[in-house]
Amino acid sequence: MSGFSFLRPPRADLLRCAPAVPAGAVCGCGVVHATPVRIGRRAVLGALAAGTVLGSLPSPLRAAVPAGPLERPDVTIGFVPISCAAPLIMAEAQGFFTQEGLRVQLQKTANWALVRDRLLDGHLDASHLLSPMPLALSLGLGGNAPHAVRVASMQNLNGQAITLALRHHDRRDPRQWKGMTFAIPFEFSMHNLLLRAYLARHGLDPDHDVTLRVTAPPDMVANLRAGNIDGFLGPEPFNQRAVIEEVGFVHILTAEIWDGHPCCAFGMTAAFMDANPNTAAALQRAMIRAADFMQQPDNRAQAARIMAQPRYLNQPELVIRQSLTGHYADGLGVVRDNPRRAAYSPYPYPSMAVWIMSQFERWGYLRGPVDYRDVAQQVFLIDAVRQQAQAMNLPPPADGGDNWPSFTIMGQHFDPDHPSFFNQG
Repeated sequence: MSGFSFLRPPRADLLRCAPAVPAGAVCGCGVVHATPVRIGRRAVLGALAAGTVLGSLPSPLRAAVPAGPLERPDVTIGFVPISCAAPLIMAEAQGFFTQEGLRVQLQKTANWALVRDRLLDGHLDASHLLSPMPLALSLGLGGNAPHAVRVASMQNLNGQAITLALRHHDRRDPRQWKGMTFAIPFEFSMHNLLLRAYLARHGLDPDHDVTLRVTAPPDMVANLRAGNIDGFLGPEPFNQRAVIEEVGFVHILTAEIWDGHPCCAFGMTAAFMDANPNTAAALQRAMIRAADFMQQPDNRAQAARIMAQPRYLNQPELVIRQSLTGHYADGLGVVRDNPRRAAYSPYPYPSMAVWIMSQFERWGYLRGPVDYRDVAQQVFLIDAVRQQAQAMNLPPPADGGDNWPSFTIMGQHFDPDHPSFFNQG
């Protein structure tokens, strides 16, 4: 899959660097460059030609008008304070919820297990979720009874990294990682599944050759500093915070493992959506608009300022901005640019769900026959997202209307019609 929703080349000043930045100077982007930086027209055009610079098409939004009265105008939504929650935070900060007639209370939640429990017991009406969670909950994995949970919209794509402790700066080859300990935020997360796939691709058995430890994202940097872990595959802004605090370096962005991979979703239980269809549709519209807002490069700096506030992420604005813009220090003395480090799209492709479930089966979380396509279509509500986006006059994604695109992951083709082939590679 080569394109996503809301695509256009960003302005050349996305990097927020002067045309020439002296070595050692503090650039406008907040980075102290180790070597002089020159950003010219040729570099920008080259990036556009390579298809690596993606932004957002401007589009006049029609006023969102509910199809009927809201059953539940007062809604409580949970979120974990990480950068993946950006669309949810912006939906509140930019008034998208209010414009839908919703009175939303965002509830900061410490970890994913608590998010799961509060969503299922009704304390939360909707929540920021890791994209594998609705599938795991619907299938009854992890010792839980099956609970039908739906992905009303995707929140973000990419946006993670593998970060290693600085003491491992000379161990860049994953084949050297046997015996190391890595933190992940939750078992049913893209972080866990991508790290497992990455390790396996380099000849390691993630269940025997390394130790994977579930750790709350805010605790990852402290554990890295204390030597309790050797690295982590975690969300932002904590990869960049490890760099800023000089305890770690970015080994690889997950955008370089699978560009366009799903990360976090916005979800509700099927029971809530069935009982409150107009409210659920209004929440979905607000989140679709928020993904559009976040995908526009010009909005990233503003988003970083808002997200840094104590009631949201409570993290340094500089750290959030570097992870959102993809203009960042890597911890080894190099300033890098990857505008795809973080991306935002509301479209939950069922083929993404098929990859996730195939990994559940690969690593022993899922046992017994499951109709991947049927479950994917039930849980990832892409048709509803397409209809809502079209009604709001948003440009269609560059997918040709295909709900089942294939993907390239670490140079390997993934075909949702033949998912087991990927695991054999």
